[in-house]
Order: sequence, then C-alpha cells, then structure tokens
Amino acid sequence: MKLYLLPILLSLSFNAFAQTPEQKGFEIALEADRRDTGFHDSTATLNMILRNRQGDESTRVIRSRTLEQENDGDKSLNLFDEPADVKGTAFLSFTHKTGQDDQWLYLPALKRVKRISSSNKSGPFMGSEFAYEDISSQELEKYSYRYLRDEACGDETCFVIERIPKDQNSGYTRQLVWIDQAEYRPQQVVFYDRKDSKLKTLTYRNYRQFLDTWWRAMEMHMENHQTGKSTLLKWSDYAFQTGLSDRDFNRNTLDRVR
Repeated sequence: MKLYLLPILLSLSFNAFAQTPEQKGFEIALEADRRDTGFHDSTATLNMILRNRQGDESTRVIRSRTLEQENDGDKSLNLFDEPADVKGTAFLSFTHKTGQDDQWLYLPALKRVKRISSSNKSGPFMGSEFAYEDISSQELEKYSYRYLRDEACGDETCFVIERIPKDQNSGYTRQLVWIDQAEYRPQQVVFYDRKDSKLKTLTYRNYRQFLDTWWRAMEMHMENHQTGKSTLLKWSDYAFQTGLSDRDFNRNTLDRVR
C-alpha cells in the first residue's frame, strides 16, 4: 500500500462510523430518558403560580402522583386543593409511547368527567401557560431529534438538541432543548408554535437528587413570549416508591379520588 493512501483510508473509515446530527440527538435524548427511569412511582406537592402581563398573581395548590409503566408512558394524577373555586378538580393522564395520550378532567362544578380530545392537547392546562401536552410525560418515541451544538448554560455545559413532535395535533412545530452534559437533565426548552414563531420558554431551576439517583427540578418557569403571561411551578414534599399502583389511577373513580 502506498503511504500517501493511508490518511485517505483512515478518513474514510472514520467517516463510516461518524454520527449524523440525528443519531447524536437521539442518543442524547435516549441517555436522558435512561437516567430518569426505574423510580416506579412518586408523589409531590405543587404550587402553581399564575402571573398575567400586569404582574398580578394567583396560586393553586396541587397534589401530584406519578406511576411508571413498564412498556408504556407514565400515568399521572393531579388533584387540586386550593383555591376554593378549583378544589376537587382532578386531572388524569395516561401517556403512551406511540399514538394518542388519554387524558381526563373531573370538574366538580359540573360533577362530570371530561375527556380531553387529542385535537385540544395544545390548549392551556387550567388557565396556565402549560399546555395539556406539556403536562404529559415526554416520551422518547414522540419526537424525532437532531443535535445542534454544545453551549454554556449557567455553570453547566449543555447539549442543544432539536426535537420535532410526531403528533400532527401538537401545538408546536419544534422545540429546542438544553440538556446538561454532567447529569443529562433538561435545563431549558424553547417552544415554537405552528407558524414556527417563538412561543414559550420553559426554564428548570434548583435541581435536587432523590435516593441518590433521580433528579427533579424544584422550580419550573414557563414564560409565554407572545402574551406576556407566565406560570411558575414550585415542587415540594417529593417521595418515591410509595406503593402506588394502577388502581390509584382509575378513570372510573376520578370523581371520588382524594
């Protein structure tokens, strides 16, 4: 072999195994998902603080429950305790890895359970800046991915990836996600609407690790750039592996759950 051919062959060999941006983006998302599995179930208390353009605030107090599913997306239940006008409201979500999610809302004033249709998943959740699709667990299979760049994010260095929803009913054309390279935790998500205009930014703050394994952001701030409104989620009282099961997430008893 002529020696001048060696660099060319090495280059060809390297390029054969080089990742595409799509492959790298997927692998980053896959690792982030892997690190957040295995907790089985969790409970927490949530303060949802709504702020309008003028800075006026209102607060809702919610109890949250989550149950992992072995071969599907998570089940979650949110129970509203305060204020009085929403007390007793319950939101149940069955996220699926593929296909449409199942979501139901119990409204005590109407004394009935309302199914959230897939065409309404982009609507606001209980008047907040979070959409119904934001409240569902973000399953890996629901997006296609592309790695964009590495970038500083606060004291961390982050991967920046683009994820594109596969669901045609999504309210977003794409999302940019900053994931820290140390622990693969989401630090920020920028959402683009159906016109591909910048719509919202979700910022994760004050991470804490539980059972030496699972990280949770104690604050999540969603800012709507088009309306000037925002919603702050403040989490507390996290507990893991509490013994929840499928019977704790029953649509037929949603009006009686406490």
